[in-house]
Amino acid sequence: MSLPMPPYRADTVGSLLRSDNIKTAREQLAQGTIDQAALKAVEDEEITRLVRKQESLGLKAVTDGELRRAWWHFDFLEHLTGVEGFESEQGIQFQGRQTPSHGVRVVDRVRFNPNHPMLEHFRYLNAQTTGSVAKMTIPSPSVLHFRGAGQVDRSVYAEWGSYFNDLADTWREAIAAFYEAGCRYLQLDDTVWAYLCSDSEIEAARERGIESPENLQYVYADVLNRALEGRPADMHISLHVCRGNFRSTWISEGGYEPVAKTLLGSVNVDAFFLEYDTDRAGDFRPLRFLPRGVQQVVLGLITTKTGELESGEQIQARLKEACEYVPMDQICLSPQCGFASTHEGNNLTEEQQWEKLDLIVNLAEEFWGY
Repeated sequence: MSLPMPPYRADTVGSLLRSDNIKTAREQLAQGTIDQAALKAVEDEEITRLVRKQESLGLKAVTDGELRRAWWHFDFLEHLTGVEGFESEQGIQFQGRQTPSHGVRVVDRVRFNPNHPMLEHFRYLNAQTTGSVAKMTIPSPSVLHFRGAGQVDRSVYAEWGSYFNDLADTWREAIAAFYEAGCRYLQLDDTVWAYLCSDSEIEAARERGIESPENLQYVYADVLNRALEGRPADMHISLHVCRGNFRSTWISEGGYEPVAKTLLGSVNVDAFFLEYDTDRAGDFRPLRFLPRGVQQVVLGLITTKTGELESGEQIQARLKEACEYVPMDQICLSPQCGFASTHEGNNLTEEQQWEKLDLIVNLAEEFWGY
């Protein structure tokens, strides 16, 4: 029996904690005691284990935990044609922590690389599933622009309009390539929409040389919609929004109201995964902009930043509160973000990670009855 189209009442965002086996193998590779093939063998084994575990919990969508990545976004972006990684002067500043120094820059016209390594990553994941749907996660096009606008070679892109045109074309090509590889559930991860809800992040963008950052929501919505044009009817694409996730810290604060009408009312994805685990995300009122009966909203009510298990009664109460603005049948439940957006991971144990995913499945069964 085939599964219904995603998202599922109990869904997952993507990344999972790296096991000791993965961490040890990566250290050995850095030291030169094993080669890339040996690392891949360890990754393959661990990904198969994670798929079996996710399926055993009852998750209908499973991921590879992003185990082959060091970063949730850079690993994808720097394998695009025209983009390269580099060691930046400093990392990205989170609340009380800074990431390792790394970045990406645009050195030529941006295009999707038909030999992008994540296509093969997806094929391996897809081959491991037994009765579940393989879910792939990649960053959204706005991620390449928002923090990297100052790292774009202006001799290549003298006008921003041509740059945004190429971003739309590149992600349209990526969507087609993943579909050809067998992907039917693709998630675009996009922290930028949350940053556009933060006065401090908008000001920081202005200081980086971005003109009128408060208007970027309209630009990004247009780029996304052009990237989504012509996608196959049986390919489900969702957009995940959070406020930053690095070693249990975050970057921005602020509710969705400044962008909700544009995001929920005009971006043509099939579902929105929205962080809602703390007051930093505001209340549910912005959900009123979600068109009735058209798209789903997956509420990230379970935090991945701490190991403490949420109260099932409190989560159900919050779901009922959300139903004041969105019909129950358009709502699903997930973690607020991944458990390891970078290879370091958040501050909880693997056992606590599985407990949270198990809670989501159980709550979905209780709340929706299936």
